[in-house]
Amino acid sequence: MDYSMHRLLFTALLILASAIDGTRGDAMVTGTVFCDQCKDGQRSLFDYPIYGIKVMVACANSDGQVTMSGEETTNWFGNYAMRFDGTPDLSRCYAQVMGGSSQGSAGCSASAGPAQSLRLTFRLFDMEFYSVDSLLSQPAQPMSFCPQSPAPVTPAVPSPPAFKLPPTPPLPPAPFLEASACPHEEWMMPAYKCYWRAVNPDTKVALVFGLLAARRYGTDVTLWQGLKGRGDPYRTLLREGTTAFLNSYNSIQFPYHTLGVIQHVNWALMGSTQDVLLTALRFKRANSGYGTTTCKFTPCK
Repeated sequence: MDYSMHRLLFTALLILASAIDGTRGDAMVTGTVFCDQCKDGQRSLFDYPIYGIKVMVACANSDGQVTMSGEETTNWFGNYAMRFDGTPDLSRCYAQVMGGSSQGSAGCSASAGPAQSLRLTFRLFDMEFYSVDSLLSQPAQPMSFCPQSPAPVTPAVPSPPAFKLPPTPPLPPAPFLEASACPHEEWMMPAYKCYWRAVNPDTKVALVFGLLAARRYGTDVTLWQGLKGRGDPYRTLLREGTTAFLNSYNSIQFPYHTLGVIQHVNWALMGSTQDVLLTALRFKRANSGYGTTTCKFTPCK
């Protein structure tokens, strides 16, 4: 697991720990489910976090019998968190995708990838935190834009003339692995609409940033409207925070990871107007690449 994923996981675990009252001995399991669009059984640039998918964590004894289990559904960012009371031994446990709702899974729940074992990350205040490598949920058929494997040939059986498929349109550029930072003006240009992957312009701000954002901006404001904010500290925060959120999904080398953007927006909303301005300024500097990183967008085909 690379450094960025470790940093995201560590932050998520601290958030979960702070939300639990007292110091009871509990075990927490966290992970993420991705839609394996190409059904190749591994993470790739074509895959994205998927919400509404059911995940089961099961534990077996030495005879292979299940002694303890739990289920949870992934949130909008494909994450799930499951708590087990007490301090059970989860060393023989595994996580497995069970399926999802048709609305949440968007047709990506026909089959599940392999189960993954739980891994003890650290202990804190009599609590144990376990992580799970990415789980995969798959559609019934690979997407049309996925690389195609050559079909097997059977010489003994005459085959009809080959049918020539129309050329596959080129994929939009994917600067996920390279450093890229784009200001809000770039995200609003129609030529770059293919870079909206995890969310779309009509996604509600309240759904992305949570209850505090809903109280401040209302429940009907969309991310597209948030990108137009100006003239007010809170609207400026929403504009730059939304831009940072989009950049965090677009480039793994962006200074803020996705959960970090959400966390900083909420901290600012709980603070003073000065906190709002400072957070907006920090986001704006990151979105501009600090003068060294450019926007890697190229026009969509």
